[in-house]
Amino acid sequence: MIFNEQDVFNLVMSGHDITKMNKMIVDPPLDLETAALILGDIPTFIDYNEVAKDKLSVEEWDHRNQSEWFMPEEYKQLDIAKYVLDLCKTDVELQRVGEELLLYQERNLFDLLRYLKYLVDVMRENRLIWGVGRGSSLASYVLYLLGIHRVDSIYFDLDPQEFLR
Repeated sequence: MIFNEQDVFNLVMSGHDITKMNKMIVDPPLDLETAALILGDIPTFIDYNEVAKDKLSVEEWDHRNQSEWFMPEEYKQLDIAKYVLDLCKTDVELQRVGEELLLYQERNLFDLLRYLKYLVDVMRENRLIWGVGRGSSLASYVLYLLGIHRVDSIYFDLDPQEFLR
């Protein structure tokens, strides 16, 4: 995540001890004087410009950041395809989920699905309320089964291609 100065200030003011965070990307970078005023102690900041020095392409940057998912090991090891297929009750659902899973697999998005499963579990466990869904995500029956949204895309005959364009 990339933070701005206001984000850092808000974290500190809401009681987070960011001096114990390993790395933060702050854009634009905080100068040492501003950091000292806000924090007292200065954590290890990574300047966004420092990341740019790596001369990474957008794809390499995305891959670097998407290769580490902060979730429990049980979710990292979850066979998400089997999990979602087991939620299906009819042949129509199985067909749709199979089609969508192939699309997710082609785009290497299974880790994202695992993370979304973890996120929904955490929100339910903590009795947090999230939206009923919006935008193109509603076209995905897999996301419906995972609890990301509450719109049955099979019932409404929504094309899964709309979500993954």
